[in-house]
Amino acid sequence: METILVTGGAGFIGSCFVRQCLAERTVRIINLDKLTYAGNLDSLQSVEKEPRYVFVRGDIAERETVDRVIAEYEPAAVVHFAAESHVDRSIDGPAEFVRTNVQGTFQLLDAARRYVAQLPSPRHDEFRFLHVSTDEVYGSLGPTGRFTESTAYDPSSPYSASKAASDHFVRAYFRTFGLPVLVTNCSNNYGPCQFPEKLIPLIILNALEGKPLPVYGDGQNVRDWLFVEDHCRALRRVLEAGRPGETYNIGGNCEQANLDVVRTICRTVDELRPGLPHAPCASLIKFVKDRPGHDRRYAIDAGKIRRELGWSPQHDFESGIRQTVQWYLDNPRWVQRVCSGAYQRERLGVL
Repeated sequence: METILVTGGAGFIGSCFVRQCLAERTVRIINLDKLTYAGNLDSLQSVEKEPRYVFVRGDIAERETVDRVIAEYEPAAVVHFAAESHVDRSIDGPAEFVRTNVQGTFQLLDAARRYVAQLPSPRHDEFRFLHVSTDEVYGSLGPTGRFTESTAYDPSSPYSASKAASDHFVRAYFRTFGLPVLVTNCSNNYGPCQFPEKLIPLIILNALEGKPLPVYGDGQNVRDWLFVEDHCRALRRVLEAGRPGETYNIGGNCEQANLDVVRTICRTVDELRPGLPHAPCASLIKFVKDRPGHDRRYAIDAGKIRRELGWSPQHDFESGIRQTVQWYLDNPRWVQRVCSGAYQRERLGVL
């Protein structure tokens, strides 16, 4: 049975990937996660008793931990999600982003390099290191055009700079050492189990509770939205058939201005939870001071992964948002537990 080492598998996208793999493939998953504030084992309750699933609590930036896990479980692939990922938090505290996203990625790469070097054929040839990254490394677009795999990097925030650095390290390990790597750069994800510091779950929960719905600046910053289940299917396809050394952009073909996203959520909450005393929820929208270095527009050209690997998203934005809002309505215990810590949906990253 093939073993996959997943880093950050208790996070939003990582947990979806773990659940999908265990449901649809005969594979063993080793989940290495530090369980920082956004790591949530509640998102993995459906698989926690599955004998093909193993959870290991550990920090990817600690070399001894990484070496031990790789030596013990001998993975056929590493799928690297573990990262500090919120732009506002990177403004408040960039150092942790450098430690996890840059130093942690380096430790994984170097441990994988030494591990692969001693593997016999064909295991040596079949090993893959899949690095999951973001479209934010490309910077900001004007009103036209889309990011392609050849777009020059131009990161704007400490978060995107740390991810750009990790991307460069991954490619360097392919070119220098021959480590069989794959890089994906995805657009903004949304869906069930997302920590409520991100726009969509924050707006859903605030709308349900009658709290203000903060919209940065004029609300016209544009993002390409990707349903998390679609993203994880794309990652599995890249892992199965992607060419080592290649980059694949993954997008939802779904550009939306932030204000339109908020209004769509409001309409959906009004419909699925009728009779709220503060309805319509759109009356709660509040424009606030813009985020420092807020990129104006992102858009992904996902033509390469569609042409070469046959992947395309299955969800449009309206259906994805409806599923997402319904999930938060159906899982109040998950919400209560994830919101019971230090983070109380306050705004971060204000200079």
